[in-house]
This record gives sequence, C-alpha cells and structure tokens, in this order.
Amino acid sequence: MARSHWLVKSEPSAYAWDQLVAEKRTLWTGVRNFTARGHLAAIKKADLVLYYHSGEGKAVVGVAKVTAEAQPDPTAKAAEGWVAVELAPVVKLAAPVKLAAVKADRALAETALVRQSRLSAMPIPKPAFERILALGKTALR
Repeated sequence: MARSHWLVKSEPSAYAWDQLVAEKRTLWTGVRNFTARGHLAAIKKADLVLYYHSGEGKAVVGVAKVTAEAQPDPTAKAAEGWVAVELAPVVKLAAPVKLAAVKADRALAETALVRQSRLSAMPIPKPAFERILALGKTALR
C-alpha cells in the first residue's frame, strides 16, 4: 500500500519539534476540528508527516512518522469521537521552510497549507511533500 503524506501544526510554545525529538514520540491530541479529525482518522502507520510550527514560527521544521493509527483522544470525552495518532521524529529540516516561501512557490499554491491554513492536520500530495523537503534542503534516507 502506498504511503500517504500529511502536515500537522503546533504552536512551538505548546509543543515544539525539539520536544518531540526529546520525548521520541507523542500522541497527537487536542485536535478539535471536524475536517482535521477526518484527516487524523485517515492517517496510517508509517505515513510521513511534515511538522509545522504555527503562530510565532510559521515554518515547516521537521518530518515525523506515524507510529500508531487513530485511537480515541484521551484529552476528549469518549462520546465526542475525537481521535489522536502517535508520531515519532524522523529528521529536522536543514533549513526551516517558512510559510511565505510556501505561498511564493507556484508548485505549492494549491496545498491545504495555503488554501485551508487554519487546519491543524491536513493531507499533503507527495509532489508537494517532496518540494517542501527540497526547499528545506533535506533528503530522507
């Protein structure tokens, strides 16, 4: 089965990339948007995820891997149906890719990061994922 590609967002003051690296994995909790919940539910183990610092950062800063698929979000009431996935760090980008660079790149103009910027979890087409890695001067092994 083909691997899918995603992007998740976090305020660096709430949960920064460096915290994920230090903890080695995290359950991605707290998503409270129905569209984003649908995306989280679709994420599969081994999918790759761009890690975006929102707010004061506004840049893609790393790549994570899904280590566990959607499960009930322990920060929500069970009846609400919110889900979380587990992520582990793969690599920090050699150069953060700022939102301004994403918006300026014609190949990325139709991505959800540009068109639906408020979502905290979103799919990223493989060509866009690879383009962001190239802008970040990072190759996956």
